[in-house]
Amino acid sequence: MTSRNNLEKLILAALLVAIIIVLGLLPGIPLGIIPVPIIFQNMGIMLAGLLLGPRYGSLATVTFVLLVALGFPFLSGGNSGMATLVGPTGGYILSWLLVPIFIGWFTRQKTSFWLTFIGTWLWGVLFADICGSFWLAYQSHLNLGVALASNLIFIPGDTIKALLASLIAHKLKPVIWR
Repeated sequence: MTSRNNLEKLILAALLVAIIIVLGLLPGIPLGIIPVPIIFQNMGIMLAGLLLGPRYGSLATVTFVLLVALGFPFLSGGNSGMATLVGPTGGYILSWLLVPIFIGWFTRQKTSFWLTFIGTWLWGVLFADICGSFWLAYQSHLNLGVALASNLIFIPGDTIKALLASLIAHKLKPVIWR
């Protein structure tokens, strides 16, 4: 791999960090029955894995999470800091460190749109929600079943985000990696 190619991938990783930050600026959609809104930031994490693959997608995500840990208010709602990462919703954010690796690995071959969507849904929605539920149960002293059930309300919205990310990647990947 040439140094120019590496530089292009690093620039794309930086661009994805910026996209993840901008997605955090979009207001969450309140559900009314629970205090946690549907956010768009996790779609950026899915895009990182889809567009950049496991290595550079994780680099973008690790960079983003490190910036949040350092106190930059880049999470939805302007949240940041180590307390956010170890708090009740920290498991979702920490799962983001692995999501691009798994999505990028699953979709690294030229796959059909539907296989891309299935991989994105499995790792970007199901895996992240399960990891987040385990952490939520641990931190909030909830029954694991209750924590898992509380995520069911997010599955339709997250599925739409996985579908959108897959559509975007399906259209952009050939242009980015020509």
